[in-house]
Amino acid sequence: MPKSDIHFNPDITVACVIVREGRFLLVEESVRERRVLNQPAGHLEPGEGLLEAAAREALEETGWTVKVTHFIGSYLWRAETGKTYIRFAFAADAVSHDPGWALDAGIIRCVWLDIVELKAERERLRSPLVMAAIEDFLGGQRAPLSLIRHVDG
Repeated sequence: MPKSDIHFNPDITVACVIVREGRFLLVEESVRERRVLNQPAGHLEPGEGLLEAAAREALEETGWTVKVTHFIGSYLWRAETGKTYIRFAFAADAVSHDPGWALDAGIIRCVWLDIVELKAERERLRSPLVMAAIEDFLGGQRAPLSLIRHVDG
């Protein structure tokens, strides 16, 4: 194995595509002094399952309790920084909202945007992973959650 590959350690992230009345739930967040738009998304934590992580991130970043309904896809992306991300994207239904919820650090606000508004904001998307998952969702790509298996021991 080449020496440069010895410490390869991609970040594993989850994201939720949440749609209500034709609008997508996004978060506006501050990243490196820039305001960007992202799905409710974040890193998988130790000992956590992918579905649990997706629901947790949605709640922490938006105050919305969601029900994860489908697996949209997995995405591999290498950022300009050289960091590699593996994202698992899920469709989720918005169940209930806690308007008093304290949003995660860095989250400025939540916004509901339709696809036209979202495309107009393309330059502000945190990464190409945001639009990739939304386009796949709009294209009908939804797989059963049974494809996500956690294998113990």
